[in-house]
Amino acid sequence: MSEEESLSLPQKAYRTVTPRTGMRPDMEMDSIGWVMFLILVMLFIPLLPFIAIVYVVSKVFEYVTPERGTEE
Repeated sequence: MSEEESLSLPQKAYRTVTPRTGMRPDMEMDSIGWVMFLILVMLFIPLLPFIAIVYVVSKVFEYVTPERGTEE
């Protein structure tokens, strides 16, 4: 049996002449992710009062209006 026949499907698909480097932390992408998260938080904070107002108004309307379709 040749070496190629004994390889599993992922090993056959990942054939390369360079050795694998293994897992390592990717600091560049990590820092980009944190920057994107902080930008989204900075954009979201000014919208919080409006979101709270919409939430409270929807709860008030839900409490005030009777449920429809419960008549038997």
